[in-house]
Amino acid sequence: MFEVLVFVYENYWRGDACPEPEQLSRKLSAHGFEADEIRAALQWLDDLSAAMQGLPLERGIDASEVTIGRRASADSVRAPSPDAMRIYSAAEQDHLGAECLGFIHFLEAAGVLSGALREIVIERAMATSEQPMALDELKIILLMVHWSSGIEPDALVLDELCDGREGRIAH
Repeated sequence: MFEVLVFVYENYWRGDACPEPEQLSRKLSAHGFEADEIRAALQWLDDLSAAMQGLPLERGIDASEVTIGRRASADSVRAPSPDAMRIYSAAEQDHLGAECLGFIHFLEAAGVLSGALREIVIERAMATSEQPMALDELKIILLMVHWSSGIEPDALVLDELCDGREGRIAH
């Protein structure tokens, strides 16, 4: 599934430039992806799109007033306030692992990942079968969340998400 997501990201730089699911499925099939991979990726992208509905993308909007996902108002999940502390469930800790949780925390501390986007990243990561999730796969999810939101990460963040750690020299 992740190979399909990377292909979509690389070929449709903006989420709104992506073709409709049927046409995208045909294009992916023509590029040699397996039907099961395509189906899983399209379902994952559809669920990502649903999660992104109502996300405050403009500055100045109070994120705590916006619900995330398809849930009804009675049991809706509110976007966290900026000073909230996120406590990860045991299932989230097992699924994401220490390396991915540390990377999410790093992005939050750097001011790159808002609480609302973090929740979507976690929800989309939990929707995968990888356990514990590899950091490279989490980075793909982060790229896809930014891609879907229309928010282009700055160059340093994009470099961190796209570049491997191999060959880096610590200063």
